[in-house]
Amino acid sequence: MYDLPKFKAAAVQTSPVFLNPQATTDKACSIIKEAAGKGAQLVAFPEVFIAGYPYWNWIMSPVQGSKWYERLYKSSITVPGPEVTQLCQTARETGTVVVMGINERGQSLGEIYNTILIIDETGTLIGKHRKLVPTWAEKLTWTGGDGSSLKVYPTQLGPLGVLACGENTNTLARFTLLAQGELIHIASYISLPVAPPDYNMAEAIKIRAAAHSFEGKLFTIVSCSTISKEIMEVLKEDVPDVETLLTRKDSAFSGIIGPNGAVVGAPLIDEEGIVYADIDLNKCIQPKQMHDILGHYNRFDIFDLRVNTAPQRPITFTDGNSSFNSLTTNTPDKG
Repeated sequence: MYDLPKFKAAAVQTSPVFLNPQATTDKACSIIKEAAGKGAQLVAFPEVFIAGYPYWNWIMSPVQGSKWYERLYKSSITVPGPEVTQLCQTARETGTVVVMGINERGQSLGEIYNTILIIDETGTLIGKHRKLVPTWAEKLTWTGGDGSSLKVYPTQLGPLGVLACGENTNTLARFTLLAQGELIHIASYISLPVAPPDYNMAEAIKIRAAAHSFEGKLFTIVSCSTISKEIMEVLKEDVPDVETLLTRKDSAFSGIIGPNGAVVGAPLIDEEGIVYADIDLNKCIQPKQMHDILGHYNRFDIFDLRVNTAPQRPITFTDGNSSFNSLTTNTPDKG
């Protein structure tokens, strides 16, 4: 009889060791082992967890933030690289699928990507996704990715896709993943206390996750970071009132959303910890009878979505008879 996987998932809500990639990687590996010890087969980490989010873009002028950009670049990691190898080893040792947000150094000096790594239970880096469009002030830091990483990856737990933070607001990006058979969606976020006064970040994260789960009839695992006192102490170097600027309730939400759009179990709001939930992908079947936007509940004779999956390249050389491309930056690497 046809049957879909059942497993326990873990959504991590915590802070990195700010701008310290090795210490953050060590912390992540410890958390993976803790979650695996409690039966988790999938462990999801926040956006750019290794090794921190550029909060200075929101609370400093661009000129003030320039030196912090350099610090972030030097604290970013390469793919492949030693930190990725360590994560892969831990995934293999624990038999877990690991989804990890990182700051990734690009090939051009000073180029940083907001990247999500997907590591399977054998410790193989099966893919990486680069955030397509940095949000608002983030454009001061990150280079945008391209359609080559907008993929759904087969895992022993089921077809898995990822998006970073505001990308989960992009209907076309989400539909692109759904159309590839996504049943497990990882949405990685950061705590954002600097949002407008009437904006509830935690509620906004939940709404976006619920929308994707309900529309696609799938499970969404949301992992959000927190802002530690250590992060604020570091940034106090240039912003004395940083605690006032970066302390606010309802700034972080981590949890798991089912295919009916409802939260499974108890989420975490602002507090550090790990959210666990049992996932049964068979629960994605019945809701499809009502709304299957990938099949009977759509009109593809009317709608036509085209996605450019070609890796972006900075230059193409030609000699009159043939051409070749140089510096392909976005093909997934194996770890």
